[in-house]
Amino acid sequence: MMKHNIYMYILVMAVTTYLIRMIPLVFTKREITNPFIKSFLYYVPYACLAAMVFPAILDATANRASAIAGFAAAFVTAYREKSLLTVALVACGVVFLVERLMVFL
Repeated sequence: MMKHNIYMYILVMAVTTYLIRMIPLVFTKREITNPFIKSFLYYVPYACLAAMVFPAILDATANRASAIAGFAAAFVTAYREKSLLTVALVACGVVFLVERLMVFL
């Protein structure tokens, strides 16, 4: 039986995370002036967050239809530049209503 060393796993993860953050600093000595690269780097965190959150949205409720309705409501509310609290409350409300309506169908 193979013995797993949790400290080795943590060390490897720490080194990997450090290298990913350190390498760009080592290779870029001056400020980035290319507009394409600047805009690309600006949107990377948003794209990563969306890629992690969207699959969870679809599996967060008991019914896929209520999840899609809640996502649509949140998207429309956010597009209208409402606050984060408003977006969350509207999405939760729509999911609740759709879940209640699904009981009758």
